[in-house]
Amino acid sequence: MGEIIKHRLAKLRTKLQDQGLDTFLVLQAENRRYLSGFTGEDGQFDESAGALFITADEQILATDSRYETQARMETPEFEVYGYKKGLAEALPEILKGLHAERLGFESARLSYLQFQRFEKQLKDHDLSVSMIPTEGVVEALRMIKEPQEIEAIRRSLAVSESVFETMRENLSSGISEKSLAWTLEKGLREKGAESVAFPPIVASGPNAALPHAVPTDRCVEHGEPILFDWGSRFHGYCSDISRTIVLGEPGSHFKRVYQVVRDAQSMAIEAIKPGITTQAVDKIARDHIAAKGFGDRFGHGLGHGVGLATHEKPHLGPIRPMNLEVGMVMTVEPGIYIPEWGGVRLENMIVIEAHGAVVLNHHPL
Repeated sequence: MGEIIKHRLAKLRTKLQDQGLDTFLVLQAENRRYLSGFTGEDGQFDESAGALFITADEQILATDSRYETQARMETPEFEVYGYKKGLAEALPEILKGLHAERLGFESARLSYLQFQRFEKQLKDHDLSVSMIPTEGVVEALRMIKEPQEIEAIRRSLAVSESVFETMRENLSSGISEKSLAWTLEKGLREKGAESVAFPPIVASGPNAALPHAVPTDRCVEHGEPILFDWGSRFHGYCSDISRTIVLGEPGSHFKRVYQVVRDAQSMAIEAIKPGITTQAVDKIARDHIAAKGFGDRFGHGLGHGVGLATHEKPHLGPIRPMNLEVGMVMTVEPGIYIPEWGGVRLENMIVIEAHGAVVLNHHPL
């Protein structure tokens, strides 16, 4: 892991030099783990397991007593700084030692309240350090997956698919959405996953018209769509899958909607290759769904990157186009959602190679 961390830090330092930053503050949990190997979890937005300070030739992991021993074990490439009164209070001493003048920070993670506290500490200690907001600096590095990252995602995906197949073999009417969601979560843990990647979605009948439905006490019945969306974590890396099934013989309407979604997904995956834009791929699937009369029933983006986070760059969608590159891992998940009836979403994961997209899933649609 040490050589991997050194390589990532070297790439980051090149970006910092290009942006004129002599020091960089990392607060976002996945970025922190990516650059240091530290697995401490924040718990919630207003809690932090620690922060990284990175300069041209130094790297510090600042944390509190809850994580200090863990940090020393997991981050041999970093100097560990233990603070007692909070990161804001420790900031002046850390920045003085680093001779910081232009401090870049992750604007998506630093709250306004914490920013104010930082500025007050700098002012109280008469430090002339400019705080420079940045966006997506580390995330841009994380978009291109290294071989060991792709292997971890494959392992996570294999566990997730295996658990779903076992559950499906025992699926029958009269079981509640909540019970099925727990069966998935329990199975993932028992199969060796570190955790679920996100709370599983199980939505049956009309509930399947809600793209991010929360499982309820409603019981699944024959002949209606049942939408599943689930995933696990392995060595920190996520999988993300959606399947829509029917107990018994599916009706003609379900068959029609299902086929439109499946064809849209196949067309998009076939089009994915290095250099094509995220917007162009999304348009292929969206145009097909619209041509079949369901254009107003597909509202979300076509897919997203997956890695240490379930949702990360790049995003397949109609806005903010980006060119796809070799090494990106993402989902392709078109859906059609019809109020009072239900919905169909099919989600596979792909990795982009030189010749195009390779589907990582083995479980059939």
